[in-house]
Amino acid sequence: MAKILVADDEVDLEMLIKQKFRKQIREQKYEFVFALNGNDALDKLEQHPDIDVLLSDINMPELDGLSLLTRMVESSPLVKTVMVSAYGDMENIRIAMNRGAFDFVCKPVNFEDLELTIEKTLLHVKQIRETLKAIKENNILRMYVDETVLNFMSGQEYEASLLSNETIEASVVFIDICSFTSITENESADKVVKLLNKYFDVMVKEIIAQGGYIDKFIGDAIMAVFKGDYHLDRAVEASLAVRKQIDELPAESDDLSFKPKVAIGINSGEVISGNIGSANLRRLDYTVIGDVVNTAQRLQSVAMAGQIVIGESGYEKIKESFNCSRIGERNLRNKTAPAVIYEVVN
Repeated sequence: MAKILVADDEVDLEMLIKQKFRKQIREQKYEFVFALNGNDALDKLEQHPDIDVLLSDINMPELDGLSLLTRMVESSPLVKTVMVSAYGDMENIRIAMNRGAFDFVCKPVNFEDLELTIEKTLLHVKQIRETLKAIKENNILRMYVDETVLNFMSGQEYEASLLSNETIEASVVFIDICSFTSITENESADKVVKLLNKYFDVMVKEIIAQGGYIDKFIGDAIMAVFKGDYHLDRAVEASLAVRKQIDELPAESDDLSFKPKVAIGINSGEVISGNIGSANLRRLDYTVIGDVVNTAQRLQSVAMAGQIVIGESGYEKIKESFNCSRIGERNLRNKTAPAVIYEVVN
């Protein structure tokens, strides 16, 4: 649901907007918040940090719309402003645009035009947020782009979010290409890299299809993370799809005679998500860490070729949705007690 702040000292406008957009409000497509002047609007922005769009009058008491625009750049850089005003002369339009207004609608308001303008503005906000999310999760970009460039790209508020650390619920998947080390010892570097990238492309496609993202490539293995609704189910679905696609790949040429297989470990729970690395080197990886991650890697290390291995707690969560078989107890590195593990069959 999109949240829209309306800043206007005309009290009747609130009732008019609620009437004209009653269908969208009822269907929870839009939620409107109202302010009577610029200062009130700044307070509402602080109370509702998830506001997407500001509809602002120009002529308001205490703090006018053009002054509000200037303050918005500092306080809420991602909120896009549409000026809605009877002051439709070119000078006011130019001042508003130069101060960061996204669009301009003149009074008396044509509500069909206003809705189209809101939709266009919301689409723009969505695209910016998706871009920022991609930046946040793109390890390669964070590795090579200077911090000042990220500041420029994201604005103060979102630069802070890029550098924030949090505890989240997630599922972590380690996928290893079995016996690939033997190829690296006997084949040319060019052939090894091309072959590895070919296998990675197959895996990445299935991981992304289930809403996961690649945390990192570790030699001939992938670490993938799934967050959000049903993250464990999606991690298992992606793992099954990866195994199927890899199994269906033809054997490499006769001189290589290599048929790829994967060993997969999955674990789910609370992880720490943040930027890990060296500020001095300007090399930070946006990654997840914690016991859940370590255990996922250890589950992968005990998996045989073609196996998808999950711990007992994960099994209890997915046993009604996926066919699993009990492998038994295994000693996992740095774990004092043996762990009961299961194989996800299908």
